[in-house]
Amino acid sequence: MASRVKAADKRLKEQPKIEPAMLGILLFIVVEVMFFAGLISSFLVFRLSPIQWPPAGQPRLPIEVTAINTVVLLLSGFVFYKASQVLSEDKKGLYLSLLSLTAFLGILFLATQGYEWVHLVKYGLSASSNVYGGFFYALVGMHGFHVFGGVLALLWVLVRSLMGAYSSKQHLGVDLCRTYWFFVVGLWPVLFGLIYF
Repeated sequence: MASRVKAADKRLKEQPKIEPAMLGILLFIVVEVMFFAGLISSFLVFRLSPIQWPPAGQPRLPIEVTAINTVVLLLSGFVFYKASQVLSEDKKGLYLSLLSLTAFLGILFLATQGYEWVHLVKYGLSASSNVYGGFFYALVGMHGFHVFGGVLALLWVLVRSLMGAYSSKQHLGVDLCRTYWFFVVGLWPVLFGLIYF
């Protein structure tokens, strides 16, 4: 009987454990998914209603520029994935370059969105102009806020990486940041498809 208990204990110790911080970020993402699901559901109620959508007289959304911007954000997710791979091989120079590129692409995405917003407001689409404008800025703005938070996290991880905090053996901070970044990257094509088409 004692040998069975020891064998069971050994199996439990050998099983991979999820870090509490990773569990925390995953729970946070679940909450964020529910938050965005609520916003998207509200948006769909109006979009699928019999009223004209978008309302007449609204400026055309910049689909082409936003499509390119979508590629930029998706590329940032791929670059971050590659950065994690090379970190696991302890190729620190390449890792730092790829992580820097990820942060740059995130900043480029935000700057392009900001540029779009300035022009849309100039053409009369504001959050207070009507329900259409309100939903546009709520959904795109909340996503932009999350990307901004992700860029800050990326810059923090980059600074810590420059200080030598991460390696193939010690990479929890990179994993947490990557998990959150994949969430904001994966959410954007859904919002782009719903709002811009």
